[in-house]
Amino acid sequence: MKIGLVKEIKKEEYRVGLTPLSAKEYIDNGHSVMIESGAGLGSGFTDDEYKEQGCRVFTDKKKLFDESDMIVKVKEPLECEYDLFHEDQILYTYLHLAADLKQTKALLSRKIKAVAYETVMEKDGSLPLLIPMSQIAGRLSVQEGAKYLEKSYGGRGILLGGVPGIKKGNVLIIGGGISGANACKIAMGMGADVTIMDISAKRLSELDDIFGNSIKTIYSNSYNIDEMVRTADLIIGAVLIPGAVAPKVIKRGDLKKMKKGAVIVDIAVDQGGCTETTRPTDHSNPTYIIDGVVHYCVANMPGAVSLSSTYALTSVTNRYGLMIANMGLEKAAEVSDAVLKGINCYKGKLTNKPVAEAHGMNYERF
Repeated sequence: MKIGLVKEIKKEEYRVGLTPLSAKEYIDNGHSVMIESGAGLGSGFTDDEYKEQGCRVFTDKKKLFDESDMIVKVKEPLECEYDLFHEDQILYTYLHLAADLKQTKALLSRKIKAVAYETVMEKDGSLPLLIPMSQIAGRLSVQEGAKYLEKSYGGRGILLGGVPGIKKGNVLIIGGGISGANACKIAMGMGADVTIMDISAKRLSELDDIFGNSIKTIYSNSYNIDEMVRTADLIIGAVLIPGAVAPKVIKRGDLKKMKKGAVIVDIAVDQGGCTETTRPTDHSNPTYIIDGVVHYCVANMPGAVSLSSTYALTSVTNRYGLMIANMGLEKAAEVSDAVLKGINCYKGKLTNKPVAEAHGMNYERF
């Protein structure tokens, strides 16, 4: 199979879909790898490093797309890339289609086979291609939130860990999954007063066993959220429903109940965000303020630590990518339920039910 690795063009996206060594894995399995010139520079990989592993370097993006059987990316294609795809081509990347009707229609119209990293799901319910980026986003969320609590950024002027004799900052984490748990680790490490909420009593018990008396666990419902947002200095929105639009757990009216200069970091922005006031931002202009509350809603948070993120991502994506390349997508979906669940679009058909429900479109089982 001919594998095409393209340069990410989303603003300030520095990750790349294959490192030179992960590209070599495809070559060692009998495939050819073509890379767009400069694709790896944001993560510190030169064209020569890819060439040394046997890759071909293309300066013509259209030609690379034309020759590729499978395109490997990190983020969803942008509008200027839609027409580059050709029928039956495999796209292997993060898509987040439930929050992007325009992209969904474009991929269906091109009749490609789109496999979304974020919906590849193993039998135990784990999301192996989302986990490493969720870990990074969770840890970054507190680091960024702590920064934007500084007065010069519009924040309250709060030091999360405090110092002896004063109160610690209050961190509220909504969602106790991978992102939430990793946010919890960093917030605890900074010495903050941490509360984590989830709808699952079982998950709250697990978090209590992990973190013990160092944190508070509270069941997530509208009453408790209403109470907790009033005292929070930093809120981390870490709600996830795989493949679906994130529920809006913080309403517009809740902002007026919050402290002026409090910060919300919405990790769920890729899936539409878990607050009614979320809108995507980028690393150059990461925040905006509504009703005195600072919102940090960068849609590609792990891109800020591109080298760590690229190594973490490719260490898990290569396994399934090689399966698809070695067997073909159809055979891979027969033998791997995880690959099957990753298929969001197939030759003009929408094959992911949560995405279809989000857009009111027809769903067809693969």
